[in-house]
Amino acid sequence: MLEFTQHIINGLSLGSIYALIALGYTMVFGILQLINFAHGDVFMLGAFIGMYSSRYFALDRNPSLGSLFIALGCAMIGCAAIGFCIEKLAYRPLRKSPRINILITAVGVSLFLEFSGQLLFGADPKFFPEIYKPSVNWSIGELVINPLQMIVLATALILMMVLQFIIFKTRLGRAMRAVSFSHEYASLMGIATDKIISSTFMLGSALAGAAGVLVGLVYPKVEPLMGVMPGLKAFVSAVLGGIGNVTGAAVGAITLGLAEEFLVGYWASTYRDALAFGILILILIFKPTGIFGVERIEKV
Repeated sequence: MLEFTQHIINGLSLGSIYALIALGYTMVFGILQLINFAHGDVFMLGAFIGMYSSRYFALDRNPSLGSLFIALGCAMIGCAAIGFCIEKLAYRPLRKSPRINILITAVGVSLFLEFSGQLLFGADPKFFPEIYKPSVNWSIGELVINPLQMIVLATALILMMVLQFIIFKTRLGRAMRAVSFSHEYASLMGIATDKIISSTFMLGSALAGAAGVLVGLVYPKVEPLMGVMPGLKAFVSAVLGGIGNVTGAAVGAITLGLAEEFLVGYWASTYRDALAFGILILILIFKPTGIFGVERIEKV
């Protein structure tokens, strides 16, 4: 039972990171019907922005929650700006083009960010500064909990609740939901669709940037290709939950995180990465809309 509880904590911590990345995928798809394959690389840039801002402000000299929040803020602002630029420069000019053109562009942007990262940061892994250092582990009976995992889980949950509040309780969120329903109808109602789409990219990219810092906190090694596999797994999470559904993306990510952790703990760690793609194949065969997705009739 003790081991089982530990696996649950590990899986929730991992799944919460996937969720922050998956939310960006599902928000962009809900607005544009576009799979932004560059999103995993925005997560990578968030980790590097957090690393360099931590060094610039010498946050590792005074490790604390305040230092963590400063790094999170820098990464989220930086990635929001990157998301705005990606949407404006790469996707907006192709908005009325065939979807295959936009898909190829998304893959191209992903490769551009990866190889630009290798050029700017170097291909060798970098050490993420220790900006939050718990004094002791938390103990509940014989159960020992790493405080970093709980900080990651709590931070991710807070950010997801903030996103839910923005989507369902603010004017921006209402405009986002209107644009996701129909660009034409939204524009006829006076909604600036270009601004709303840019805001969606910025929100999703900011969450990915936060995930990059949280990964650097728990696994203190960052490198330019670190976003490839988490990005793909977050995409699988979004499909599992029902891509386009915010709640579904979070549930799918937590489910995948728990499944990975139990696979590693009770069977074989070598199949960890294969699990996500196995789940993707099963979902596409048996329930292509995902857990919370709904079927849409599309006129062609």
